[in-house]
Amino acid sequence: MEYRRLGASGLMVPALSFGAGTFGGRGPLFGAWGATDAREARRLVDICLDAGLTMFDTADVYSAGASEEVLGQAIKGRRDQVIVSTKTGLPMGDGPGDAGSSRSRLITACEDALRRLGTDRIDLFQLHAYDAGTPVEEVLDTLDTLVRAGKVRYTGVSNFSGWQLMKSLAAADRLGRPRPVAHQVYYSLVGRDYEWELMPLARDQGLGALVWSPLGWGRLTGRVRRGTPLPPGSRLHSTADYGPPVDDDHLYGVVDVLDEIARETGRAVPQIALNWLLRRPTVSSVIIGARDERQLRQNLGAVGWSLTPEQVARLDAASHRPAPYPYFPYERQEGFARLNPPLIAAPERAA
Repeated sequence: MEYRRLGASGLMVPALSFGAGTFGGRGPLFGAWGATDAREARRLVDICLDAGLTMFDTADVYSAGASEEVLGQAIKGRRDQVIVSTKTGLPMGDGPGDAGSSRSRLITACEDALRRLGTDRIDLFQLHAYDAGTPVEEVLDTLDTLVRAGKVRYTGVSNFSGWQLMKSLAAADRLGRPRPVAHQVYYSLVGRDYEWELMPLARDQGLGALVWSPLGWGRLTGRVRRGTPLPPGSRLHSTADYGPPVDDDHLYGVVDVLDEIARETGRAVPQIALNWLLRRPTVSSVIIGARDERQLRQNLGAVGWSLTPEQVARLDAASHRPAPYPYFPYERQEGFARLNPPLIAAPERAA
């Protein structure tokens, strides 16, 4: 397993990390993801550690805390061998203090997460969403308190827009508070919006991307293809509306190229989609999930080899979408590109 620095921090993380959203199985969304119990989770953690995957990501909102509880049981007795990442900020109830990033909410959420995980510290504590109702100074001061108390080692954010992230970073610098070192983002072959603003921001500001749903919300598993119905066991039957939308024609065009490269390489479609992500700028770790041992072992097969430049170019062309405003001038016009060169060059001709 390759290890990388998490952004500009000193924390080394594996190129693949494990997302524990399938642990617990409570509620309509997370129940459809999976219902892994502590015994099964321990087996999956065993396999991860044998492969050198040592980072495990969860959130308080996953199965209403059950994911953290199951993960805590699965890593019991080997806490020093793993990196634990969790998130907070999304609603955990209907009360006025059950969501957001206020001082009261963050301290309570951290203490609850520590209890559920059965640990005395969280290696990476992330804000699951931006809270426009709480002053950024209050958020940063509270996170600083948790870091100084030894309950949190590093902080990060998830699903922030560019202005929200830059406001937080600027305030941290102004106040002398710890900066976020990670941004957990959606990024896949069928969802490349991250590249236009958040990727250049991450490169400029030293943030490492932790990629969630790298298989496009289950669409790049190799089981979803043109002209065929969704497989009976696909979670898309019940969860498609929760995730990022994808145009069917665009999806099938990407899958066609993935199928071609799968035949050329002998690799599974998900392994190819994950391998493509692993070499993208600013990506520190790609979060893989698995409901069972077979899925996990397949996803772990995304490391230890590389797509050829020609194969990468074909995937780039098939997955390319025109840049949104105000970025489209920089994509095609030489004069603009000299001033603001994109980190990912547009293909000469999109498929």
